[in-house]
Amino acid sequence: MSLRWGPDRILRRLPAYGINGITVAVGIGVVHLLFGVTGGLQAAQIAGSAAVCASLADLPTTVGRTAQRVLGAAALSACAALVVALLAAQPVALGFAVMATAFVAMLTMAWGPRAGPISFAPILALVFSMAVLHEDLPTLAFAGWTAGGALAYLGWAVATSALLQRRYRRLALVAALRAAAELLRARAGLLAPAARGHDPAPMARWIADEAALAERLQAARDLVFSATDAAKARRGTAMLLHAIDLRDVLLASRLDLDLLGDDRVARQVLDRLANALRSIARALDDIATAMRDRVAPADALDLERDPATRFGDVDMPEGDPRDRALLLIGRRLRHITDNVAAVDGLARGADEDLPLSRSQLQRFIVPEAWPWDALARNFRLGSPVLRHAVRMSLALGVAYFVAALLPWASHPHWLVLSVAVVLRGNLEQTLTRRNARVLGTLFGCLVVVGLGRWSAPGFVEFVFLVSVGLAHSFVNVRYWVTATAATVMALLQSRLADPSVGFAIGERLADTVLGAGLGWAFSYVLPSWERANLPQALDRALAALETYAQRVLAEGEGDAVEQRLARRNAYDALGAVAAAAQRSLVEPKSARLPFAELTTFLDHGQRLMADLSSVRLMRARETATLQQVEVRVALDGARTALSQCLLPTGAPQADVAERSVLAGELPEDLPATDALPWLQRRLAVAVQDGRRVRLAADAALAGLA
Repeated sequence: MSLRWGPDRILRRLPAYGINGITVAVGIGVVHLLFGVTGGLQAAQIAGSAAVCASLADLPTTVGRTAQRVLGAAALSACAALVVALLAAQPVALGFAVMATAFVAMLTMAWGPRAGPISFAPILALVFSMAVLHEDLPTLAFAGWTAGGALAYLGWAVATSALLQRRYRRLALVAALRAAAELLRARAGLLAPAARGHDPAPMARWIADEAALAERLQAARDLVFSATDAAKARRGTAMLLHAIDLRDVLLASRLDLDLLGDDRVARQVLDRLANALRSIARALDDIATAMRDRVAPADALDLERDPATRFGDVDMPEGDPRDRALLLIGRRLRHITDNVAAVDGLARGADEDLPLSRSQLQRFIVPEAWPWDALARNFRLGSPVLRHAVRMSLALGVAYFVAALLPWASHPHWLVLSVAVVLRGNLEQTLTRRNARVLGTLFGCLVVVGLGRWSAPGFVEFVFLVSVGLAHSFVNVRYWVTATAATVMALLQSRLADPSVGFAIGERLADTVLGAGLGWAFSYVLPSWERANLPQALDRALAALETYAQRVLAEGEGDAVEQRLARRNAYDALGAVAAAAQRSLVEPKSARLPFAELTTFLDHGQRLMADLSSVRLMRARETATLQQVEVRVALDGARTALSQCLLPTGAPQADVAERSVLAGELPEDLPATDALPWLQRRLAVAVQDGRRVRLAADAALAGLA
């Protein structure tokens, strides 16, 4: 059966988080059914709740990471559930236990964002245990069903992760290619007349798309580079390496555009360049779609390989020195098209030698280590992790005791959950969660009102499992969908626990609004404003740029692995500064970062990265014409100058006056004939950009005062 929208076609179109949500829902359903058959309805509810908590850490990743993370979430959630069972008859003691559990849970964030799902598992276990625990149930039985449900789901998560590894790798590549296409479109947007003026929106989109690409590239590295050395895995690895390099050549495409000026000719060139980038983005999207659907790409790739066809009709006056600037732009556009054409060839089954061995590629995978000293390093008052742990502990304690005093107190755990999901580590995420939580709860209540008309056997259980899958899938994509599904889950769970009661829609709405307000209010308790960490973030970015410069400008070809690692670290460091600047926009005015200065820092930092990438590509492509003593002298001089202005102990040289490099100063000979003058010019521009990076960093630090 091959319907246009048949089940197989729909499954093929699902992203990784959609497939993951389905497997999670089915796994929880299997656990619920298994314990229902062996222990009855109450056992099924308890074991199913434990499975839901453990499933928070079941995400599209490698089998080993899935096993470790789900096991951690299962262990912490089982301990939290046992605490509830032991203290259920002592409400005051249970309130303080809620605070202690929240504190310990949030301390796990010392291991970074990957610990996020694990940190929330024990808090969710507290809430679920309060919902399903009955007074006449022996503690030992409750603990056994909880542990059994968590362990059963652990086995399911490991099995499904192993089964879906190939699909996860493919979809990680698809996501990386789509993110690269979005970055191409964002780059094209920066060439628009408004962006060339003072409109900050295109730059904000570029920064956001840069962050999204970095995240998806790393997710793809973790999956693709860990695959066994087979033909398909090698093709996937080669495609990912081209996608990584594409960011470099795209960044280099911004160089020397200021040589065009701002007249009619310049606007023609920039418009054609923007259209070319959008065309390449469409080609990448087509390749990604074909990969997702497991079909061969279209026969004709919509990609013009010769940039001359883009700029041939530009009304350039005869003898205009900008002809050579147009040559530079055309060469860089060709490099971009070559990368995309290589990806297209690999998608069609072509083979390509990898520049790195399988063991070298392992160095680009984020290590899955959980060192205890990470906790010790965060036991200080200035640590954002410790401050958030204290903040969450106080917030959940207040929510618990306030819920006990409310005129509606049949579900006091709902208020605790509302505060827990709204209160995040920074104000920007808290505000986003607050709005999405309230909106999603309203939608969820409307859904439940509609479902109240259905009473078919098993229908409520089916809707509950569908809600589990939706809530799990969209938690990091569209949280309002997760909030909607979570509301349906909570209302149906209370109905399953006690069918004699109706849907407590009014109580759910009231608890959500009150919880959202409490979470928002507590975000100002021991706040961790971005300004506290800006000096360290700028130092890391400067050091990462300097290290990358040293690797690129090293004598000889240098270590390719170290060079790539330094490049990734520099991108990550600049991305961290950009994220901090973005988050700071919603903070109180007195605490905000100097956004203009940081935007200047990021702009010059990216220019320097583009300069260095251009030098790296030039050295790789023009090897035959660069074997000269003058090359070593130029590289040594630039390396020393960049160290002097980028390292914390150095200082930018005094000669930092704006110096416009005119198109007429471009070398006369083409790079293929004599690349040395082009290399020397690019190195001089890189040093100038390095000085401006340091000056912008100093201005940002001064702006903190």
